[in-house]
Amino acid sequence: MTGAGDLMGGVATSAVRRGAATIVMDGAGKTRGGRAQNRVVMAMAVIFGIYAAIGGRLVHLAMQEEPEASLPVARVTASRPDLVDRNGEVLATDIKTASLFAEPRRIVDIDEAIEKLSTVLPDLNYQQTYRRLDSDAGFVWLRRQLSPRQQADILALGVPGLGFRTEKRRFYPGGPTASHILGLVNIDNKGIAGIEKFVDDQGLADLQATGLAVEGHLEPVRLSVDLRVQHIIRDELVQAMERYKAIAAGAVVLKADTGEVVGMASVPDYDPNNPVNALDKDRLNRMSAGVFEMGSTFKLFTTAMALDSGLVSINDSFDATRPIRIGGFTINDFHGKRRVLSVPEIFIYSSNIGTAKMADVVGIDGHRAFLDKIGLLGRMSTELPEIAHPTEPKEWKKINSITISYGHGVATTPLQTAMAAAAMLNGGKLIPPTFLPRSEAEANEIATQVISEKTSAQMRYLFRLNSEKGSGRRAEVEGYYVGGKTGTAEKVVNGRYSSSVRFNAFIAGFPVDDPEYVVLVFIDEPKPEREGIGATAGLNAAPMVRNIIRRSAPLLGVKPEFGQESDALLISQQ
Repeated sequence: MTGAGDLMGGVATSAVRRGAATIVMDGAGKTRGGRAQNRVVMAMAVIFGIYAAIGGRLVHLAMQEEPEASLPVARVTASRPDLVDRNGEVLATDIKTASLFAEPRRIVDIDEAIEKLSTVLPDLNYQQTYRRLDSDAGFVWLRRQLSPRQQADILALGVPGLGFRTEKRRFYPGGPTASHILGLVNIDNKGIAGIEKFVDDQGLADLQATGLAVEGHLEPVRLSVDLRVQHIIRDELVQAMERYKAIAAGAVVLKADTGEVVGMASVPDYDPNNPVNALDKDRLNRMSAGVFEMGSTFKLFTTAMALDSGLVSINDSFDATRPIRIGGFTINDFHGKRRVLSVPEIFIYSSNIGTAKMADVVGIDGHRAFLDKIGLLGRMSTELPEIAHPTEPKEWKKINSITISYGHGVATTPLQTAMAAAAMLNGGKLIPPTFLPRSEAEANEIATQVISEKTSAQMRYLFRLNSEKGSGRRAEVEGYYVGGKTGTAEKVVNGRYSSSVRFNAFIAGFPVDDPEYVVLVFIDEPKPEREGIGATAGLNAAPMVRNIIRRSAPLLGVKPEFGQESDALLISQQ
């Protein structure tokens, strides 16, 4: 019995141990399963957190404004001051315009985008535009300074990735009227020519670079130009070019006592609002950037030089019976009188022989020194950047002095010729020309006395005499006492002077008894107005001066006078 009980007890004990083991094993399984479940939950939480962060960032970016181009705002949209004439009329101003840009990364179909743009911008370069759009750039310009209509039409295309930026564009209300004075700006509104460049050089460029050139903070720049006179000058030049079938023409009206340029033009010119042909050779500003042999207008300076030297008197005479032969050359008169001529006769008959003999009295060194003193051999100083340097012989010999005395051998700009002419008429004061307002007191501070007041009075007398009895008769305007000097210069063709190709000029002062204004005009290669007449300066340049004075004098406040000549012109020849 005992054995059986012990056996059953052992079996029971064994069963209890197996149950305990089973319990232990089940507990361990449950523990491992819980840990695995926790790891899954943690992994899911991490993944959810990552996606939540990404989603939050996307929402944040979507709520922000898209960044614009990284283009310096101040450089592109910098303002410029208005340019106004002496009466406050606007000559140049800024206007707002739209410029088209693209974000290449947002362009879905480049070919389609270009095809649509070409319907509004037919001159769009396909290959160039494709290269710009086929990139990872965030910003590229496609077209600057569009019209409002172009902007509206491009918006209507609905092409994603295109946008507009507001910029400043320079606008010139008068178009080509004063183009050579005002000059030009580039696509970024920076001055590159004329007064526009001058303004930049005076400090505007520095203000733009620092972002201080802000609209509304810039005072207008007032010029000495009168827009009304400027329009008259250009109108007369355009008509004269057509009338005389010339290749170019130019003119300036200069205030005699201050040097202020009241109006100046050179044609052909260009429209600064659309300067596609501004750099063409024939669009050169011939008044200040071109040099020409000014022909017989130089006899004005030779005569003044001789009289002011004290070696020649206005009562003297010179033998103009025979031509001058020197160095294989023959110096003759165009309309020779073949007799002895007084100084006034030499001037009004424009005698090359008589003028050459007056220069010979002064001498070669004295001749060159005088032209240098009156500003005809050095580079003129004024606000315009486009100023040419005169040309002269490397070595002055007697033949050079003779030909230069009547305007061949030295080439100067028409503007500086007008400046020197003003000094011959205004009492002998050489005043640099300016395109900015200048008072008479300010002018006197910088003026140089180059001839005596007596010589200047004698030159005014000769000027008036020439308009009454000489080659300047067609410049006469009743009531304004115009005086002047013609210049018909033969141009060099294939290394030789041609008698059929001319550069004609006329210098005038009015009222010549006490000149307020000096007018210089030129016309390049004019043809006869009709068959049977010539094409000299007295027949074309003089009438151009007459028309400019007739139309502009009342606007300038010069009152006409009728009756006796001023006592200032009654110069005694004793």
